[in-house]
Amino acid sequence: MNLLSDIITYVRRIIKSPSNAQISDNLIIDYINRFWLMDVDARVQLFDLRTKYAFQTTPGIDQYNMPLYSVQTEPGPQTIGMFPVYQGFTMPCYVNGIQMPFYTERTAFQNLWPNYLQALQPAITGNGTAGPYTITLPFFPALAGHIDISGIIAYGANVDPPYVSAFQTTIPTTSVYSAVYFTATDVNGQNVVVADSGQFLQTTGNGDLYGLLMQPGSAPFGNSALPGGYSITSNTVNYNTGVATVTFPTTIPSGNNIQAQCYFVEEGLPRAVLFYNNIITIRPPCNTQYLVEMDAYLSPAAFLNTSSSIPFGYMAEYIARGAARKILADTGDTEQFMFYEPLFREQEILVWKRSQRQFTSTRTGTIFSDLQGPSLLNSGQGAT
Repeated sequence: MNLLSDIITYVRRIIKSPSNAQISDNLIIDYINRFWLMDVDARVQLFDLRTKYAFQTTPGIDQYNMPLYSVQTEPGPQTIGMFPVYQGFTMPCYVNGIQMPFYTERTAFQNLWPNYLQALQPAITGNGTAGPYTITLPFFPALAGHIDISGIIAYGANVDPPYVSAFQTTIPTTSVYSAVYFTATDVNGQNVVVADSGQFLQTTGNGDLYGLLMQPGSAPFGNSALPGGYSITSNTVNYNTGVATVTFPTTIPSGNNIQAQCYFVEEGLPRAVLFYNNIITIRPPCNTQYLVEMDAYLSPAAFLNTSSSIPFGYMAEYIARGAARKILADTGDTEQFMFYEPLFREQEILVWKRSQRQFTSTRTGTIFSDLQGPSLLNSGQGAT
């Protein structure tokens, strides 16, 4: 059975365009993918799209983006850009098999796990040049800067975080969240600020994590590289040792203080997880690799071939009617659109019924049915 071919045929019947000369198969496939990718997950939360997301943490890294699909190619050829693999994450959340509190509001999470930024501390003084200066952070290991998924998409490569040999200016300033700062005053009395960029140095060094430093700028693409280039010994911060080498964009007068700021952290076993702005934040930051698992709703990939479509064969008519509905709306055929709308809604209810049966088969939790761990009531076997 070629499910995609069957759906195309059914779409043609609905829009009454049997000839490829009137509307091509490739264009119909584009409409199918638009409905499948952008409409289905927003209209109905299907049990078949409920899954588990799991990943291994990196020591010292506290923020992880929701993963992105790589660029796909549909017949035409047309490309489908990077987009999130999941619609979102839900409880329960486990770290190495232990259930953790799961937050979606920053206020509650940061009330318990605040980002502590120490007061400005002079780390070194200027010598009448722009540098390079070797500066040691007041606390280390230090939290690393981060780039969100909008920045990853703008970067154009599905690599998270970006490991680069030269500073990338295509990443929007609004997608960069710095965690390390070096500040001073120049000869004109103006602030000079250097921060980490969320980009990491691609190196064959000693295994330490090196962040590229930058001069923060105005939106949208104002962040700029520092003079002197990038290497282990220039314009990078070693998050493991806390040692940075900085060449400022302007001269720092002799005797002027150069301050260093970073977040104070104590690495260890994670105790809480926040999901916000498509970023998973873990506290405390991990001291080694841990397996993080949480429930998720999958964003379906493009409906391109039979093998990827078979699990959703029961949705064939719904997908066909949804794609045809978009075509009729775009061509302005309101009479046909209104005629077929009740039939589309009927198919949507039938598709949802499959998920509804599964969701309603789960007993509503109570204080007696959801006891955690062994007790006198359930002896670890669950209440009846």
